[in-house]
Amino acid sequence: MDDTMPILLVPGLLSSPRIFAPVLPALWRFGPVTVANHVRDDNMGAIARRILAEAPPRFALAGHSMGGYIAFEIMRQAPDRVAKLALINTQARSDTPEATERRRGMMARARAGQYHAMLDEFFPGLVHPSRHGDASLRQLIHDMGDDVTVDGFIRQQTAIMARSDSRPSLAWIKCPTLVLTGDEDNTIPNSLSKEMADGIHGAKLVILQDCGHMPQPEQPEATTAALVEWLRS
Repeated sequence: MDDTMPILLVPGLLSSPRIFAPVLPALWRFGPVTVANHVRDDNMGAIARRILAEAPPRFALAGHSMGGYIAFEIMRQAPDRVAKLALINTQARSDTPEATERRRGMMARARAGQYHAMLDEFFPGLVHPSRHGDASLRQLIHDMGDDVTVDGFIRQQTAIMARSDSRPSLAWIKCPTLVLTGDEDNTIPNSLSKEMADGIHGAKLVILQDCGHMPQPEQPEATTAALVEWLRS
């Protein structure tokens, strides 16, 4: 009997399949892996609908950062298709007015030709402070930014600004759930991961040490171990 489970991975803002590269070999052993394309639409409902149209009938779902926002929308649209859920360095809250204003400023700068300059500015907030000098991680941010493109970035930000507050729906999540975060995530504080784990019945919270907002390349072995345990749950 084939007991493999298809796995659907959803990257974050300014992220592409490259972000999951360090964990793919281990996940692949549990079933076919798909990385969702989340740059084609400018609202969460449409992004989730298109991903669901292309996804297997039932799957384990892992969303990183913005991918977590999309995962919540997938759960609203098709909860019976999600066998397991992993929420990686993300949050359930909607945008604050201050965050929305910052996003509008980023979108204007991207349109004005400052996209790559912004990627450099984003970098320190995306990794643990000990990795601010890591040239390979900085290059990864630029490579993924090129994958997403300016137009894709603007669509992503438009979708993020209008996303729903998912806190009221946390109690509806019944599948095995992993909430994974870093001890020094300066983009989405891990207090918001704790909030999600407290709101989802039976959720397991894992806080990786010496880790920022990008656990897959920052702490690949610990991230892989947490995801493997989740898949086996």
